[in-house]
Amino acid sequence: MNEQDPSRTDDLQLLLNTLPASLRGALDEQPPEGLVEVVLDVGRPPQARFAKGTTNLSPEPVSREQLDRVVAAVGEFTADNRAGIEGTLHRISAMRNRLGEIIGLTLRVGRAVLGTVEPIRGLVESGHSALLLGRPGVGKTTMLREVARILADDQGKRVVVIDTANEIAGDGDIPHPAIGSARRMQVPHPDRQHGVMIEAVENHMPEVIVIDEIGTHAEAAAARTIAERGVQLIGTAHGTSLENLVVNPTLSDLVGGVQTVTLGDEEARWRGTQKTVSERKGPPTFDAVVELVQRDELILHADTAAAVDNLLQGVAPKGRRIHSGGNTPGQEGAPEANQSESAAAAASEAEANDDEPEPRTAPPSPTPSPGPDSGPVRIYPYALSRDHVDRVIRELKLEALTVNRPEQATLVVARRSHADDPRLRQLLDRTGAPLHVVKKNTTAQIRKLLEKVFNVLKGLQDEEVDSALKEAEEAAHRVVTEGDPVALEPHSGPVRQLQHQVAVRYDLIAESVGSEPLRHLVIHP
Repeated sequence: MNEQDPSRTDDLQLLLNTLPASLRGALDEQPPEGLVEVVLDVGRPPQARFAKGTTNLSPEPVSREQLDRVVAAVGEFTADNRAGIEGTLHRISAMRNRLGEIIGLTLRVGRAVLGTVEPIRGLVESGHSALLLGRPGVGKTTMLREVARILADDQGKRVVVIDTANEIAGDGDIPHPAIGSARRMQVPHPDRQHGVMIEAVENHMPEVIVIDEIGTHAEAAAARTIAERGVQLIGTAHGTSLENLVVNPTLSDLVGGVQTVTLGDEEARWRGTQKTVSERKGPPTFDAVVELVQRDELILHADTAAAVDNLLQGVAPKGRRIHSGGNTPGQEGAPEANQSESAAAAASEAEANDDEPEPRTAPPSPTPSPGPDSGPVRIYPYALSRDHVDRVIRELKLEALTVNRPEQATLVVARRSHADDPRLRQLLDRTGAPLHVVKKNTTAQIRKLLEKVFNVLKGLQDEEVDSALKEAEEAAHRVVTEGDPVALEPHSGPVRQLQHQVAVRYDLIAESVGSEPLRHLVIHP
């Protein structure tokens, strides 16, 4: 057979050695790199299946004697009717009759293909949990192997692979080199996969868990438990797209779950929907979802929560389509050094909810007033749904995030009915964080509050805001250097408020003078 591609490690000859000599001879005449599997069914001609077609290896049907010889040459079949060849990634799956006798075999070629993870390398190295979806044979398990190797060897993380069918790290007690220095836990029975997942976290202190084929309620619950303990999860699930997963009652919890809620009149009017709608139940277990469309094409949903929210609102999620090497449509031929940049950038950005211009925001005023190096505003929701607050932050694209502990907060948001709680008062006295209240625990109320606190500027063009801020910066610099007042051009109230903040940053006084529509700001020393 032809020499193997050096970017692949498949030990193909070890798999072919289990076949009868006549079939091996027929395969020698075929190109090895495209071989996917060999199918042997009693009473039917043997077939070799390639990526681009199927070929009969012999006109003669497979006999029981031939099948028995192959069975004897491979490892022992486990409860899931799978066996392997020690030290390789190949998988042999059996079909049985009603008496339990093997009457068919599928010999699947297992390959460690280098470079498959490059389109999402930035995502997995950033520490985000990612769920891979795709049809059988599209390369999910191959990608898992390389993720395990990169995170263990290149990133130096403690990686544990949960290998239910020995498909990720191969058959035998010693894991295949394709997973690098990652450790592998074998699963004695498919029904025990969820227990081994929890055992791995409790006993071996992993920073990353790699898991293939999450398919039951118990496994989905185990994945959520692991994620809540701060462990990065890289896994695959049954399904071909995010839409499949959302409507799958068994696995929808992986992306936040779905529940039916009844909205109040105000919320329903604001949304323009009926009062009974479907909403995401909670935070997703996986931060990002990757749909493997083809071996050289994937769709990346970098913000699972936003994508699911869009789906439930009847809006198709706008995932980032990435072709082999990281190029997105319109970027074919991008330099190789930049091939994974799109995925790395996508890992840190929320998916766009629509095609309208993003609302411009300024740091909240008058409070809180974080310093220039303090990062996003940290919001602690008190007696409020944190998920509601997170959703509004994403929709308004605010420089903010929610926190678990009040001592981390620079801003506290609470329901008005809880504003006088002694515990809340002690919290505010201890942290000095300002308090803002809403009447009800609804996204509409929270949105209205945060729009006010963060000075969300609706309906304004970026050019107008940028020009006004540049004008204020230049004026403030002139006032500081020359010591004379400078009058600015007339602007609307929200824009003047942004300009006022520029003056405050320079320790200057800003005064609004004149009448609308000519009201403008004058900056004084």
